[in-house]
Parts: sequence; C-alpha cells; structure tokens
Amino acid sequence: MFIGHHAVALAVKAAAPRTSLGTLFLASLWIDLIWPILLLSRIEIVRIAPGDTLFTPLSFVYYPYTHSLSFVVLWAIGFGAV
Repeated sequence: MFIGHHAVALAVKAAAPRTSLGTLFLASLWIDLIWPILLLSRIEIVRIAPGDTLFTPLSFVYYPYTHSLSFVVLWAIGFGAV
C-alpha cells in the first residue's frame, strides 16, 4: 500500500531536487497520517469485518475527508502552504 506513496515521492524528487526527500515522503503519506486521527474522533468510520476482503479485516464505511479526490487536493494545498 505505501509503496505507491513512496514511488510518487521519489518521482517528484527528480522533478524538484532541492526539496528534501523526507518532506516529500511526509507529503505523500500525510493523508494516511491524518486518517487515524479522524477515525478516533469518529469523523470517519471503519468497521471491523473479518473476511470482508482478502487483505484487511476492515470495512471502510465513511471516509470522505481523507480519501476523496476533492479533499485530497485541499489537504495538499494546505500541506504545501505550511
């Protein structure tokens, strides 16, 4: 799952060599770092359902703030502003 995130960071490093690789990794993982906070605050919802998928026992019910395209763009703009 995270290999794709790191691949984007490495690809961007070639286009922006002055940017720290650590910053690029943080930027590519930012949404996945915020996601557990939103789960714990019950803003997004995941249920444990063993057997729901082959990979994970989680059933993703409601997670529009971290994994919808429109909000990911807003998160990226916010991250870039900071």
